[in-house]
Amino acid sequence: MVVSVHGTVHWSISHLRPIGLPSEILPSRLTSPKSNNRFYIEREFRLSEIPVFSNAKNYRQTATVPLVVPLVNPDHLNIIPTQRALQGLVRGFIVTNANCSTTGLVVPLHALEQAFGPIDKCMVTTMQAISGAGYPGIPSLDIFDNVVPYIADEEAKMEMEASKILGKIVDNDQAFDMRYSNPIVISAACNRVPVLEGHTECVSVRFVRRPPPSPARVAEVLGAYTCDVQAEGCPSAPAQCIMVHDDHDRPQPRLDRDFQFGAGVHVGRIRVCPVLDIKFVIMSNNVAIGAATSSIINAEYAVLKGFLDTPMPEEIMERA
Repeated sequence: MVVSVHGTVHWSISHLRPIGLPSEILPSRLTSPKSNNRFYIEREFRLSEIPVFSNAKNYRQTATVPLVVPLVNPDHLNIIPTQRALQGLVRGFIVTNANCSTTGLVVPLHALEQAFGPIDKCMVTTMQAISGAGYPGIPSLDIFDNVVPYIADEEAKMEMEASKILGKIVDNDQAFDMRYSNPIVISAACNRVPVLEGHTECVSVRFVRRPPPSPARVAEVLGAYTCDVQAEGCPSAPAQCIMVHDDHDRPQPRLDRDFQFGAGVHVGRIRVCPVLDIKFVIMSNNVAIGAATSSIINAEYAVLKGFLDTPMPEEIMERA
């Protein structure tokens, strides 16, 4: 089967088989400079009844496409039947995972909200690794001995994506509530720093419930947090979702980014915030849980929950 956009062949099933990927799914990180092409390519794979697990931004805010951080909201995959029905599909769908900096942020936020109720305000300042810029990346003279206090579209992504991820799936699994009833306001400031891998984020949060939890209780809850992908036995899920550090100078990208193959999130420096309630430091591996590992775990969870049990339609297989 060949997928083409505007008359140009971009991929075919024969491209997937030689590299050992099953032809029944497509892990996607399309990086064409033409954003519209990325949009159409993923759409065409879905219309060809191939489930797409995408790390690209194209469909993250589409109403019936789940935006899934696997350590937080894999239950949002339950909207897949609605997505299929609207597209007239039997097997195809698109699942997206979040922006790399958003991923590291929402894991501890979700753990805290489960224990202490809604967070209504969050301030986050990021120090993001150069690998997040993709290949060929940032010119060396721009990043060497320097910090770049701007990453295009990054702050808007963090401020928008969190509401979809931290919200609920509603209306009999047909929509996302986007936190309309208990909004979370996020103010993000994103910076590129001369680190190879590992995004660091300085975070302050305010809880709706008063009084807020103590730093000791926050540390206890974060360290004990577990998630559905662990319970389901996803092979790529971390044994520990959140690693809490007691040392004053942790987490650090070079020391912590490869723990559990980068599949978990690190939190340290938990303390009282004199402006909001609690502040802490997050570090996550932007090329693992912040990108490919999330797509892989999402696919593993979809398999385990039966979303890929429907066989490929015969007319599609005949064209493969």
